Amino acid sequence: MTEDLSPAERYAAARTRAAEQATALASFREMYDFELDPFQIEACEALEAGKGVLVAAPTGSGKTIVGEFAVHLALAQGRKCFYTTPIKALSNQKYSDLVKRYGPGRVGLLTGDNSVNPEAPVVVMTTEVLRNMLYAGSQSLNGLGHVVMDEVHYLSDRFRGAVWEEVIIHLPESVTLVSLSATVSNAEEFGDWLDTVRGDTEVIVSESRPVPLWQHVLAGRRMYDLFEEETDHGGRGAARREVNPDLVRLARMENSRTYNPRDRRRGKLVREADRERERRQRGRIWTPGRPEVIERLDAEGLLPAITFIFSRAGCEAAVQQCLYAGLRLNDEESRLEVRAVVEERTASIPREDLHVLGYYEWLEGLERGIAAHHAGMLPTFKEVVEELFVRGLVKAVFATETLALGINMPARSVVLEKLVKWNGEQHADITPGEYTQLTGRAGRRGIDVEGHAVVLWQRGMDPGALAGLAGTRTYPLRSSFKPSYNMAVNLVQQFGRHRSRELLETSFAQFQADKSVVGISRQVQRNEEGLEGYREGMTCHLGDFEEYARLRRELKDRETELAKQGAVQRRAAAADSLEKLKPGDVIHVPTGKFAGLALVLDPGLPAGRSNGHRGYEYHDGPRPLVLTAERQVKRLASMDFPVPVEPLERMRIPKSFNPRSPQSRRDLASALRTKAGHIVPDRHRKPRAAAADDREIARLRKEIRAHPCHGCDDREDHARWAERHHRLQRDTRQLERRIEGRTNTIARTFDRIVALLTELDYLRGDEVTEHGRRLARLYGELDLLASECLREGVWEGLNPAELASCVSALVYEARQSDDAVAPKLPSGKAKAALGEMVRIWGRLDALEEDFRINQAEGVGQREPDLGFAWAAYQWASGKGLDEVLREAEMPAGDFVRWCKQVIDVLGQIAAAAPGENSTVARNARKAVDAVLRGVVAYSSVG
Repeated sequence: MTEDLSPAERYAAARTRAAEQATALASFREMYDFELDPFQIEACEALEAGKGVLVAAPTGSGKTIVGEFAVHLALAQGRKCFYTTPIKALSNQKYSDLVKRYGPGRVGLLTGDNSVNPEAPVVVMTTEVLRNMLYAGSQSLNGLGHVVMDEVHYLSDRFRGAVWEEVIIHLPESVTLVSLSATVSNAEEFGDWLDTVRGDTEVIVSESRPVPLWQHVLAGRRMYDLFEEETDHGGRGAARREVNPDLVRLARMENSRTYNPRDRRRGKLVREADRERERRQRGRIWTPGRPEVIERLDAEGLLPAITFIFSRAGCEAAVQQCLYAGLRLNDEESRLEVRAVVEERTASIPREDLHVLGYYEWLEGLERGIAAHHAGMLPTFKEVVEELFVRGLVKAVFATETLALGINMPARSVVLEKLVKWNGEQHADITPGEYTQLTGRAGRRGIDVEGHAVVLWQRGMDPGALAGLAGTRTYPLRSSFKPSYNMAVNLVQQFGRHRSRELLETSFAQFQADKSVVGISRQVQRNEEGLEGYREGMTCHLGDFEEYARLRRELKDRETELAKQGAVQRRAAAADSLEKLKPGDVIHVPTGKFAGLALVLDPGLPAGRSNGHRGYEYHDGPRPLVLTAERQVKRLASMDFPVPVEPLERMRIPKSFNPRSPQSRRDLASALRTKAGHIVPDRHRKPRAAAADDREIARLRKEIRAHPCHGCDDREDHARWAERHHRLQRDTRQLERRIEGRTNTIARTFDRIVALLTELDYLRGDEVTEHGRRLARLYGELDLLASECLREGVWEGLNPAELASCVSALVYEARQSDDAVAPKLPSGKAKAALGEMVRIWGRLDALEEDFRINQAEGVGQREPDLGFAWAAYQWASGKGLDEVLREAEMPAGDFVRWCKQVIDVLGQIAAAAPGENSTVARNARKAVDAVLRGVVAYSSVG
């Protein structure tokens, strides 16, 4: 169409093309053999224009392209780029990707236990490493142009989320921030905050999946579509999606009752036929077994698949079940290829450790194309599973939900066994956000035309609730930011107390709290306008009606209080009288459905309780079992006795009496009427009301009668306005208290932490003491406890293995607390040092209580956990892996992870420990070498 353009228009178009080709984005696009998506181009253009970006897009949509462009841009500008990830596995994966593109000379890696080329222009690192560099004022920050924060929605994580906010707040202003997030429902709010603390930030939200997602339910032999019409394939399309009516009918039939009382009126043969038909229908519905599910997916061409099982043991059991079922998903050629990869990647693991690691069972599953993936596995084993799955050599993976957190491991299908998982405290339904994260793995871009999410049928399943999970896109980002002791000393050291307080008030946590206050403040304002109107309505020409209304309220409150006291006393008297009853007492039940003459069969006292003596507290009081004059045997409650009850007569209850026998009940009831039917019970005289003799009530009534407003003709009209005023004023005060509770919450917590640190001589005003400088180098949940142990010399004189044992108590936290069994501890100095650590923690815990530092709010020091002390001691003493794991009763993956955390803290202690006349620093370095061996030392990064 260029022929139709004028010479001037053709010249302008040529200039535009030349300008586009001269951009960094143009050269970047040439590095890919596919076209970038509009949201990727928009984000990259914003970056090149010098803006920060927040990209929120579904899993697998390619948002990391934007992060890779930041790397490209930084290199083109001769500046540095740091690429941060939440977990080491992601760091290793991204490091490998960038090395393939830019070469090992230009890319480095920094994690807690790996350091490769740290001064390279592009460095991949965990977010904690960057936070520590910022506080230490590292020289590596010089020349930094861009920081990519991958999986920035980790900011919601209650244990580690604060680190993301620390980095965002403390990064130099000259650094451009690239934030990559999963789809969150409040991306604009998060973008507003980034705009506030980082400057001009473009928010780019993409909600369309690159590969359409189909949702299914597998019940028995049949795969049902979840939705009858799924035109938007899991996106936010305008089409209305209805739940498949076949599924609704299935659920109704499954959950229907098998027996209907009205069946009594029908013939026996008809009832039997109905029940038989129902049995046949139900026989078609079952939850398929794990091997059966994989075979079904294989037959439908839906492999590779990830099956999410919210249990490590369940994942391992699933692999074994598939092996026992004789399932084989690989041919001979693939099997040999798997073996070659496995042998190459595990060559560095000591051969004597392979058996204890379950290597041969693991290899057998891999050769058949089946594997587990969970945090309890050896990191090397997990990495091999990931590599083989991506290469198509493993086709069925049984995984815990940790796999959904960023690892690049897409599948054609995702299977969810259940929609309930253990959250650390209870079994809870998974949230729409979790469902979206898990099913987001289904559909491989550039490979699959569509992805499939399959939920296994479970008895009691509600298809409507499942459709709600699948159709909801609510995954709000909530800050978990809380100040810590280490953060406080680092901030005060760099900025002083006042500036530190201001910085903390710029956190996303405070931003969200302040935003929520806006709506409450508007309500308070509206209430105050209403109060003004009510005040006008209750104005009385005779006097102060507000004062008069207050007197009436005080009178009403006092009368209510006395009435409650009277009711309590009457209930107590009635309960006492019931406790004195004995079998054979004839009583008169004053009220209720069974009012009238009754014979006490059993006084209904709890076991271990005698008359007049409380063996233990119970809530409902005595519940006597009685026979009424109308031949009914009933268990009465305290509500049937609003007044005390007295025995009218005594009767002998025959030993042969059977309360289930109508004849026995008839005979005894007849004897009861004969014995006591003529007795007229005494009417209970209501006691004089306490209000009649109460001096306070007499005073208030006198003041009310003497008040000028008491004689007003419009008194009751004014009183109605006064009551409305009182209620609205009470509501307004509650709202004001909520505002007060949410405003400056972070700063108030910081003030308490600073006050405690001042008490312990870590801070003196804006000055950080020598102890404070030591604390500034200790990162971790128990930072203050570690610092106090160094200060008091608790670890002096310990050998490296004993020191490793003590340090393990600072990092280890059992998955499930078991207070019943005391953990095994090393003897001698290590045991004494561990006891001293617990004593110091007790002192700190009491101090935190004094300064109102609340562990329930995520601030403060939890109790050290000694559960890993023996394993750490054994391993650092040179014991074999087999012996250590057997005694620790711990999976290899957990053992390696805790060992690496011990190594990390030992490194911090070596750097923070006092140098002169101290053995701690030297032994901490020796302990690192002692722990970093065998499977712990093996690293696949290179």
